[in-house]
Amino acid sequence: MDLKEIRTLIDLMKKNGVAVFKMEREGFKITLKTDSAGAVRIAQAPQVVPILEAPAPAALPAAAPQQAPAAAPAKSGGPEIKSPMVGTFYSAPSPDAAPFVSVGQDVTPETVICIIEAMKVMNEVKAEVSGTVAEVCAENGKPVQFGQALFRLK
Repeated sequence: MDLKEIRTLIDLMKKNGVAVFKMEREGFKITLKTDSAGAVRIAQAPQVVPILEAPAPAALPAAAPQQAPAAAPAKSGGPEIKSPMVGTFYSAPSPDAAPFVSVGQDVTPETVICIIEAMKVMNEVKAEVSGTVAEVCAENGKPVQFGQALFRLK
């Protein structure tokens, strides 16, 4: 319900001398009341709909500690190449092609190391550092988060 519809209801209440008007629609509830001076007061309350997202935040902290131990060994080793965006990680340009890089391969700052699909756009990710790939941390075809380690170098 928009403001124009509410104003129309108020005008109808005033013209017809209605003291209380209640209306409920899916996900919306409104009560209009006139006081002794004839002014209309609005008591608007959206209908409470159970939100099933509440358990999700509880699951997120559980996932964070799992990622933290994975990041700890990287501090003792070489640099990490982290995801520059949220999206889907692809290690190869197509399903039947060889991966861009593999463990033991040397990379330079200009080496394309993977593709991250975000909003139906394929984004090539370059190493931006030099080194040798020690570990592939992301799984092909799986979602990655911003800042998540994709590769570890030595």
